[in-house]
Amino acid sequence: MSDLVRPARAADRPTVERLWPLFRHDLSGMNGVLPEPDGTFRDDRLRSAFTDADWAPYLFTHDDRPVGFAFVRALNGPVRVLNSFFVVRGARRTGIGLRAVREVAARHPGPWEIAFQDANAPAVAFWRRAAAELAPGAWAEERRPVPGRPELPPDVWISFTMPPATAAHG
Repeated sequence: MSDLVRPARAADRPTVERLWPLFRHDLSGMNGVLPEPDGTFRDDRLRSAFTDADWAPYLFTHDDRPVGFAFVRALNGPVRVLNSFFVVRGARRTGIGLRAVREVAARHPGPWEIAFQDANAPAVAFWRRAAAELAPGAWAEERRPVPGRPELPPDVWISFTMPPATAAHG
């Protein structure tokens, strides 16, 4: 068995595009967002992840099968933002998600922010656990209004700082 978190290449884009509707469908249960009239979900974040130099897409695999992705934005800003994070249901609760967020964050040391919704109980538990493991005793949580969406409950934002990787000594 092998798990891999790696930067998604242009050749990976069709795979991530096939995972995208699963991610958006999961979120629609939390925020009531419906598909567009043609049955697709908005994909502006997906497009930005593969075309904007300030973004980085990652693909997660398990035994050479795609099991998830992450998009990081604001690479050149003062705080990295984990914009999208998804693990397929069949790979959840196996440790893949926690390993993936650890590896993605380690590639971009410095301040981080991650948003999720209170209504998504599994996400609440996952992100609090991830923050506690990545920055023990040194993370914060706050609620912020969703920009331009006053009808939605505020997002929960977790913030922490990922230290630079240290070289192994031996």
